[in-house]
Amino acid sequence: MEIIGRLTADASVATTKSEQQVVNFSIAINDSFKPKGSDDFKEITTYVNCAYWLNAKAASRLKKGALVQLYGRIGMNVYNNSEGNAVGSLNYHVNDFKVLAFPKSNGTAPATTAPTVSQGNGETDDLPF
Repeated sequence: MEIIGRLTADASVATTKSEQQVVNFSIAINDSFKPKGSDDFKEITTYVNCAYWLNAKAASRLKKGALVQLYGRIGMNVYNNSEGNAVGSLNYHVNDFKVLAFPKSNGTAPATTAPTVSQGNGETDDLPF
């Protein structure tokens, strides 16, 4: 499954009791629709908690405001809170991700980097072609 959204805060790294590291972050997914019988669009935002277990160094690239494309699977955590009410949250187990747009820095234009491709001989080639 693939989802796209913006990070709501910088990613953080947590370490489990078994010494595994996990990158935790949350994204906001914005959507709009036109209710039946209305001429106005309604906007909704869905927040999704994400966990990436493959490389803790990835946290340095996941900054608040970045637009990310995530690949993985979705799950739901449902439990009864202390008042006895059912509470739930969406959780996304990330297998891979792409940063589509970096957040703006210091009120200037968005920070971008050109992707590079390794040519196998130690040299890199800037894209686009």
